[in-house]
Amino acid sequence: MKTKTLKQTVLFSGASPRKVYDLIMVSRQHTSLSREKAVISRRVGGAFSAWNGHITGFNLALKPARKIVQAWRATGWWPDHYSIATFDFQKTLRGTKFTCTQVGIPPHRYSGHYRGWIETYWTPMQEILRDGHLSRKTLARVKINREQRIRAGRFRRTISKES
Repeated sequence: MKTKTLKQTVLFSGASPRKVYDLIMVSRQHTSLSREKAVISRRVGGAFSAWNGHITGFNLALKPARKIVQAWRATGWWPDHYSIATFDFQKTLRGTKFTCTQVGIPPHRYSGHYRGWIETYWTPMQEILRDGHLSRKTLARVKINREQRIRAGRFRRTISKES
């Protein structure tokens, strides 16, 4: 079975690696990204779900403020198929350099995940870390994108030339 690998790097200005780590690993903070329920274990082997169950998996390795490795899957994937998502946090003079690498994405879902990480994680995370909350515009965009894609069962998106 062929799969694809995604790698994205983001700079979170003015934010410590711990703050960025907590946005992903603390259920309440993760929920704040979308207003969709997230339940996240903070122990190795523990399960997680986000986006009201759209994303599920379990933790393979956790090094607070340094690294997260998770077995990760979304609804509509091949049965029993997990990708491996690795999140690396590096302190910089200006904040945190964050790198996400996801190995094992089903090819028919790659473009949706590529844009999805940017639109539903990195952009809202930058806004929360900068402003302390999400704007109405971001909340509306995240909700509409998610609901339309899941309801329609269409997860593929066109990747812009800027991406």
